[in-house]
Amino acid sequence: RLPGVVTTAVGYAGGTIQQPSYDQVCSGRTGHSEVVRVVWDTAQIDFSDLLKLFWECHDPTQGDRQGNDRGSQYRSVIFYYGRKQAITAKSVRTKVNSIGKWKKPIVTEIAAAQPFWRAELEHQDYLQKNPNGYTCHYLRDE
Repeated sequence: RLPGVVTTAVGYAGGTIQQPSYDQVCSGRTGHSEVVRVVWDTAQIDFSDLLKLFWECHDPTQGDRQGNDRGSQYRSVIFYYGRKQAITAKSVRTKVNSIGKWKKPIVTEIAAAQPFWRAELEHQDYLQKNPNGYTCHYLRDE
């Protein structure tokens, strides 16, 4: 629903096995994180704007956890493509951390892009399919 975003997909990245399943990732033994791949039109929206939304949508201070979900697959991570995105991600993280919105420091990992493995169909568009199935900080505040 964000102008300039062409498509999104949920999946897994950052781990050690190819084409992991949800059950494998949930075991916490693959090294993957649950991620969202975002494709956007750079003429309509800047990477830094996507990053601002990223930090509004979750608590980046929790480490291997998001709310009641615990494990390394729930870590806060940004996988970047290229030097420019890396610099922007680190710069925006520093700026957001300095605002002082959270009592703890941001622990979001910023790492080079890893292979993306698309999650199973039932996980795509999860919030639309299950509007009461999970509390998304951003959607809750709309």
